Amino acid sequence: MSGAAINKSSQDELLFNEVFFALAIVAFVLLLMMEKLKPYRTFPKKVYKESIVTNTTAFLINNVILTIIRASSLFLVAQQFASFGLLGKLDNGPVKWILAFAFFDLAIYIWHVASHKYEFLWRFHKIHHSDKSFNVSTGFRFHIFDLLLEIVYKCIFVVVIGVDAYLVLSIEIIELFFIFFHHANLRVPHEDVISQYIITPSLHRTHHSTLRLEHDSNYGIVLAVWDRLFGTRKELVPKHIGLNLIEAENFVQLFSLAFITERKIKNILSWIPKGKK
Repeated sequence: MSGAAINKSSQDELLFNEVFFALAIVAFVLLLMMEKLKPYRTFPKKVYKESIVTNTTAFLINNVILTIIRASSLFLVAQQFASFGLLGKLDNGPVKWILAFAFFDLAIYIWHVASHKYEFLWRFHKIHHSDKSFNVSTGFRFHIFDLLLEIVYKCIFVVVIGVDAYLVLSIEIIELFFIFFHHANLRVPHEDVISQYIITPSLHRTHHSTLRLEHDSNYGIVLAVWDRLFGTRKELVPKHIGLNLIEAENFVQLFSLAFITERKIKNILSWIPKGKK
C-alpha cells in the first residue's frame, strides 16, 4: 500500500472514529438517563458516584490512547487483507455481512472466555469486574492493556476471516451499543423472551456477580446462542456485584489493580503471624 493510500486510510478511519465516538456518547447518555429515572437496582450513592466518575475517566483516557495507536492497526489490517481469509472471495452482500457478524461475535465470545480462564488475561479483565455498581458506564471500565491485547486478537481475526475494513468497524459499533445495553441498570420488558436470542441486562448482571461460580458465565456480547451452545449460560439474580478484596475509587487505582493479583495478596497475608488457636 502506498504512502498516499495509507494516509487516506488513516483520514477515513479518523472520520469514522469521530462518528463512532459521537454515536457512542448519544447511546450512553440516553441509557444513563433511562436507568437514572427507573433503575432495576439501587446502589449506595457513594458507590454509584465513584463508579460513574471512574468509568467515564477510564473511557476518556483509553479513547485518547486507542485513537493514537489504532490508526495503524485494525482498520489498515482489514484494508490490506480484505480479499484473503475465509470470506475474502465471497461477494459483498447480506450473506457475507451476516456471516462476518456471526464469526466476529463468536470470536469475541472466545476471547471473553479466555480472559476469565487464563490468569495473565484475567489480571487485566478483572478491572472490568471490579465495579461495585452495575450501570451503563460499567461498559467503559476496561484496563488499557486489556483493550490493546483485544486489538491484536481482532487483527488476527480480520486476517483469518477477510472482511472489508468498514464492515469490521460497523460490527464494532453494533457490539459497543450492545455492551452499553446489557450493562444498563434497567428492567427490560419481556426480557425472558428477548434473552433467548440476544444478551440482555439480566443475563449480563449474572456475569458481574461477586461469586466466581456465577460470573464465569454468560460471556456473549450480542448473540445468546454461544452461551447456550457451549454450556456457559446461567439464569439467576446475583446477590452482590463486583469482586471481593478489590476497590478502586479513581482511574489511577483502577489502572494499578491489574498488577495486584490475588496470589500476591495471599502471599502478603501469609507474612502476617497467625494468632494462637
